[in-house]
This record gives sequence, C-alpha cells and structure tokens, in this order.
Amino acid sequence: MYDGKYIIPGLIVFVALMTFPIWKNMGNAGIVPKPEKPVGVTKCVESAQYMRTSHMKLLDDWRDEALRDGDRTPVEVDGVKYEKSLMNGCLKCHTDKKKFCDECHVYASVKPYCWDCHYVPKETF
Repeated sequence: MYDGKYIIPGLIVFVALMTFPIWKNMGNAGIVPKPEKPVGVTKCVESAQYMRTSHMKLLDDWRDEALRDGDRTPVEVDGVKYEKSLMNGCLKCHTDKKKFCDECHVYASVKPYCWDCHYVPKETF
C-alpha cells in the first residue's frame, strides 16, 4: 500500500461528506404539521391514527366500491352515515383543503392524484 497516507484520509473525508445530512440533522425531520381539525366534529370514519397512516387506502377502497362495484351504500359509524365520496364525504367536515390536506401532503412531499379527477374545492378565507 504505497499511497495509504492519501487513500485513508481521502476515504474518511468521503464518508464524512456522504453522511453529513444524516449526522447534521440527527433524525430531525422538521416541524410536524398540525392540520386544522373540523369545528364541531369529534368522530371520523376511523380513528385518527388510522386516518393519518391509511386514509389513502380507505379512499381507494371507497373509489373501487362506488365506481367499479356500484356500491354507494353509505358507511355507518356509531349511528352516523358517511358517503363513500371525497367531495361529499370527507370534504363536508374537512372544508379547507389548504389547512387540512395540504399541510401534511406538502410536509411529506406527496402529490395525491385525487385532484386529477375531482375539482379542487373553492377555498374560503
């Protein structure tokens, strides 16, 4: 190993530069968003934890049931009926897309394809 005095420090510098983003932030992902919750509504179709992690699965299932299977039967939870619909179900309670949907989607760098078919709701200020 003739050039060991150059290779080893070079490897150390290389590893330090490549891992810089990891050890600089030490796992800090930034400020976690706090989406605006609907006023006067205490229950949702599922638990808050489920909706945080799996709302997209729920919306896909509803889409498949309503559009592909023709099953538009409302979902009933604790005596409250919810339509299987993004616009007539979810957005009846979560009225402000910017303060609710976009808060988390921007944080997670996710561009949902909901708005490829649905109209973006008119924002109220």
